[in-house]
Amino acid sequence: MKYEIIVVGGGHAGCEAALASARKGHKTLLITGNIDNIADMPCNPSIGGSAKGIVVREIDALGGEMGKNADKSLIQIKMLNSGKGPAVRALRAQADKKTYPENMIKILRETPNLEILEALVKDIIVNDNKASGVILEDGTEITSEAVILTTGTYLKADILIGDIRRREGPHGEKPSNYLSDSLKENGFEIKRLKTGTPQRIDKNSIDFSKMRREDGDKTYHNFSFDMEPIYDIDNQEPCYLTYTSEKTHQIINDNLNKSSMYGGLDDIEGIGPRYCPSIEDKVVRFADKEKHQLFLEPESLYFDDMYLQGFSTSMPIDIQDKMVHSLPGLEKAKILKYGYAIEYDSVYPTQLKSSLETKLIENLYTAGQINGTSGYEEAACQGLIAGINASLKLEGKEPLILKRNEAYIGVLIDDLVTKGIRDPYRLLTSRAEYRLLLRHDNADLRLREYGHEIGLIDEKKYQKLLNKRESIDNLIKELKEKKLTPKNNDFLEQLNSVKIEDGITLYNLLKRPEINIKDLCKYLNNYEEEVYEQASIMIKYEGYIVKAFKEVDKMLELENKKLPEDIDYDKMHNLASEAKQKLKEVRPTSLGQAMRISGVNPADIGVLMIYLKRDYKHE
Repeated sequence: MKYEIIVVGGGHAGCEAALASARKGHKTLLITGNIDNIADMPCNPSIGGSAKGIVVREIDALGGEMGKNADKSLIQIKMLNSGKGPAVRALRAQADKKTYPENMIKILRETPNLEILEALVKDIIVNDNKASGVILEDGTEITSEAVILTTGTYLKADILIGDIRRREGPHGEKPSNYLSDSLKENGFEIKRLKTGTPQRIDKNSIDFSKMRREDGDKTYHNFSFDMEPIYDIDNQEPCYLTYTSEKTHQIINDNLNKSSMYGGLDDIEGIGPRYCPSIEDKVVRFADKEKHQLFLEPESLYFDDMYLQGFSTSMPIDIQDKMVHSLPGLEKAKILKYGYAIEYDSVYPTQLKSSLETKLIENLYTAGQINGTSGYEEAACQGLIAGINASLKLEGKEPLILKRNEAYIGVLIDDLVTKGIRDPYRLLTSRAEYRLLLRHDNADLRLREYGHEIGLIDEKKYQKLLNKRESIDNLIKELKEKKLTPKNNDFLEQLNSVKIEDGITLYNLLKRPEINIKDLCKYLNNYEEEVYEQASIMIKYEGYIVKAFKEVDKMLELENKKLPEDIDYDKMHNLASEAKQKLKEVRPTSLGQAMRISGVNPADIGVLMIYLKRDYKHE
């Protein structure tokens, strides 16, 4: 049977890609090695976190599913950095490891235009340098107009524990043993990466009295803009904080040569994540630290597994027993599942266009950990964009390419395709130059218009956005028009604010750090909570926001200076050799993107600009 789009892999990227394609009306096939592992959480069952929580809001704003699914299955939720500025606030939720995938599978099965097939893919069908389907391991050929690869960590996956290497997926499944060879044969550079996971501990064997309890917020939160909270705010599952001990560090140092990564195996190629290191890495790299913090986090309401966050390892099982039992509160812990490292193949991401279509094969897209990222959220947003762009290409439309000033999703994809990766890429707020513009609270205002244009946000949801914008404008207008006079000084005194001698608008008054917009509500019409929040941020941070937009204008000026596709960098004799090599590899589409390539310096940009102005097309 022929499909329009085939999605290979049923993880978080695959789910979003398949749903986006099917919801846009394209006949879609999702192929997964194990239907029971769709939307699986082999690592911590948490959604969100620093920067990542904002990505989940962006996915929802564009019409994706992750935010809604997280809201349906969360067992604890917090707003991180709530005491800091709005640029770094982000939601993080513990999702139920059983409920989350069950809900996602239900959505997939109920979605029109979408079929699911349990099988392994060994090859891509390529005709005239275009992807036109897949070949399964049993030899079956299935044709399509586009293919999206979202294989996660399953390409030639190896589980590593001590001196043991087993070719299998996170739960012992058969990995994809042939697909990365097929990609190599088609000219792709394949990179070996590694990640890991810690132990799961039986909740009933833990002495929580030796740990600090961490509860969810007492304020309702939602990832999705379209759902009301459905959880019991007073009945959230607690997490617990503990630390490594001197004994823990001693056990690790005494047995380093037994860790897969430190001598247990001598054939490891994969590079591990810099921002989520194993406990061995932490102890070696930060030898001066007396202890490292660890969190015990619940995995589900349906079983007693607690995830030991921060303790991933590839030590042998007997050493893991000693390590875990050296931790305060875990002296008698029962380990339900041991930690391991997993090594896998990935596609080096500079071989992708900003649309996530590969440069080497037309109509072939890749998304998620296959592109060298880590994290469910990074995977899901790539899957969504790949699903959208594969669909748009079939419709003869331009791809959706989000700019760095528009979304964290834009930052992530631009970083991948422009800079490449050394180790599994993790999204951080520090990666975004315009993070004050890319906030948790305004994801719908930034992106919902795009979601509506591409057909994933319906008229009702779009009208809700327009109403919100109108309300914000009305509130700001009201704040500018209404004034307090010296007769209101008693009110200001109650707020420990300086008295006024003349009239002052509520707009200017709100710029005072001690004044909260809620303090002014009695002078204003009634608005939704999110409208008050938007107006307050826009006014209090007005100077910084204006400055950020000026910087964006400079960046966009460079982005608008397009580079021809047929430009020959070998003809630019004054280019540094490294710059020439990087420019040929990435083939940037604009001067702005060229400037972000590592190894390309300002002098090289100068040579490029002169060549374009004087020599291009004149040779």
